[in-house]
Amino acid sequence: MKDKYSNLVANRLAKAFLKNKIINPISKKYTKKLTNAQKFRKLCESKIKKPIIGFKAGGTGIPVIKKLKEKEPFYASVYKHNVLKNNKPVKINKYTLGIELEVCYILKKNFFKLKQKISKKNMNKFINYIAPCIEVVGYRQKKKGIKSFGDLCSDFGANVKFVVGPKKKFKNNNVNNLKTNISNSKIKQSVNGNTNTVYINPMNSLLFVLKKLQKDKIKHDKDFYVFTGSSVGVVPILGKGIYKGKIEKLGSVRTKIN
Repeated sequence: MKDKYSNLVANRLAKAFLKNKIINPISKKYTKKLTNAQKFRKLCESKIKKPIIGFKAGGTGIPVIKKLKEKEPFYASVYKHNVLKNNKPVKINKYTLGIELEVCYILKKNFFKLKQKISKKNMNKFINYIAPCIEVVGYRQKKKGIKSFGDLCSDFGANVKFVVGPKKKFKNNNVNNLKTNISNSKIKQSVNGNTNTVYINPMNSLLFVLKKLQKDKIKHDKDFYVFTGSSVGVVPILGKGIYKGKIEKLGSVRTKIN
């Protein structure tokens, strides 16, 4: 996907990504099929010269995978300027899709020197920390809703900001079947969830991303985040104010939506 027109579209979307601007929707030829969306995402990411701090899994809800007739989730790069500390505010616009609550991991950079295939058996030794995280998702385009994973993937994975809660040293933490909740008490909005909605569970989602990084021969010279997907789905932001996410046994994370 290196034709002149695709490059022009990618430049336009990359500029919107960097400057927090909204543009007209890109052609459906980049979004209808996930394979094309992945190629276009990589083209867009090649235009960004800011440091990458990690990677995200997107489309991890199995019911959504089945509904949209996909075979698996997708992944996208996450840039350092879009990852915030706990309690930091996030500004939204009318094309923001919603807010999510996730388990995230911080992994050691020596993963990228691994010669053998990553697996459940050897994965744990690369995990340094675990933390709760809020992700605000949305487009850089004038469109709403999700018609395909390609919609999300092609637009930098649809990530707006990540707010990371207190980190814990990873000690083979069991994240199966943990209760989760995200709420805004000011407007009496509260949504319950469970970590098992995340592509079987967050560790399985993590493994999916690591396998994709190996397959795509991605290299990185620093410890990095992996954001594993929402345990509560995409929760509509019904009002501004403080949203607090809680993950059983893991902790809580907060952000102020402006």
